[in-house]
Amino acid sequence: MEFGIFVQGYVGKRAETDPEAEHKALMEETEYVIQADKSNFKYAWASEHHFLEEYSHLSANDVYLGYLAHATERIHLGSGIFNPLAPVNHPVKVAEKVAMLDHLSEGRFEFGSGRGAGSHEILGFFPGITDMNHTKELWEETIAEFPKMWLQDEYVGFQGKHWSLPPRKILPKPYGSSHPAMWYAAGSPSSYAMAGKMGLGVLGFSVQKVSDMEWVVESYKNAIKEAKAVGDFVNDNVMVTSTAICAETHEKAVEIAAGGGLNYLQSLLFRYHDTFPRPEGVPEWPELLPEYSAEIIELLIAEELMICGDPGEVLAQCRRWERAGADQLSFGLPVGIGYEDTMNTIKLIGEHVIPEIDTDPVHRTTRFRQAAGR
Repeated sequence: MEFGIFVQGYVGKRAETDPEAEHKALMEETEYVIQADKSNFKYAWASEHHFLEEYSHLSANDVYLGYLAHATERIHLGSGIFNPLAPVNHPVKVAEKVAMLDHLSEGRFEFGSGRGAGSHEILGFFPGITDMNHTKELWEETIAEFPKMWLQDEYVGFQGKHWSLPPRKILPKPYGSSHPAMWYAAGSPSSYAMAGKMGLGVLGFSVQKVSDMEWVVESYKNAIKEAKAVGDFVNDNVMVTSTAICAETHEKAVEIAAGGGLNYLQSLLFRYHDTFPRPEGVPEWPELLPEYSAEIIELLIAEELMICGDPGEVLAQCRRWERAGADQLSFGLPVGIGYEDTMNTIKLIGEHVIPEIDTDPVHRTTRFRQAAGR
């Protein structure tokens, strides 16, 4: 199992007291990715969200990832996601950005795509629609065109229901052989099998606990055996996300978690991701989940809803995800936890956890891409 981090420009309540909160959040998350590169992590994912106040201010993630391509050396940089729906980002522009980032990172870019987060974001670009599944039709019309744009000397062009383009040379072409690995952000369990059938990796942002993973991973792995890849190769990969807090002692990790405002993050998540299944007990915004006490943190750890503890405990908790079939475990680190504590989490996991689990120096997606390019 490989490891990553996930950043999204989470500002939270800091803006109420600090006029530079937005700037500091973005710059701190940049430092987290740079440190993760030094600490054995293989992937860093950057969101694309729009209009999601406090929850995510990382809207221009192509610009952000371009900076990180220069600021890092080994870590793969992924769009988590680029939204390729024509009213949001024209598909040709997305193909150009992917290829450009592939060059700037010298083959370290990962192309994750998706359809937007919830009705607040989607209705900003599709005013008046009543069915959020309308975006599925646009995504399905578009996704298979990207490999053609990258690999055909002159793209044959496209005439679809929602966008069109006459024959054109789409430039630049990706760096080296083939094209970046392709992923899909799965917001529901049924999306895993759909992605598998198309040969796409899954960005499992909706998985909450280890036990939730087992049957969705099984459905994905069964589907991908019969994949008709939309790209140049099958990206047999399931990435899942979890909050992670690691400290020198269990007590310190719990103390950090209890003081991190995690209840506010979760309340914002379900405010904006209203297409995700809402767990029982999660109130409607603006009502908030109660503040997390040390006792609640211990319960979340026991229920496998959070990775938290000393390095040995965090290693054992990560092993559970590995046994459940995750190919990559990506940590949502900047969740209201202070800068120093977050940096310490990255360093401790990089030193004590990752070397025990991920012993392959080559990225999984690099192996898939190299095989396709021969």
